[in-house]
Amino acid sequence: MKKIKKRSDCPISSALDIVGDKWSLLIIRDIAMQGKNTYNEFLKSDEKIATNVLADRLSMLEWSGIIAKEEHPDSKAKIFYRLTSQGIDLLPVLMEILLWSDKYLSIAPQAKEFAKMLRRDKEGVIKQMSKSLKKK
Repeated sequence: MKKIKKRSDCPISSALDIVGDKWSLLIIRDIAMQGKNTYNEFLKSDEKIATNVLADRLSMLEWSGIIAKEEHPDSKAKIFYRLTSQGIDLLPVLMEILLWSDKYLSIAPQAKEFAKMLRRDKEGVIKQMSKSLKKK
């Protein structure tokens, strides 16, 4: 993976250099919210990411310190991807995007239910999710 070229020192621009494409946050979502941890599980997501794009994004997210690769606990033939502390710290961003989408877009019924739960106790939900992800 080649080094990411920063466009500026703007914090938003710098973050978007890492997670601003249309796939990176979906991979983070898959790990954090859907319990996906392997290459094949990511490929089965509804958004249908291409294999070359997935490989590139996984490599970039690992290089950036957002995910880590580990030996899969059940199979030596598979790689297990998990969020690092840096990746887990993106949970509030994902939750805000979800809440914004619920307010302005048409979303799946289960996402609507999750948004209701978030509105009741966003801090508690994020804390519980973070704790669960740190155990993996």
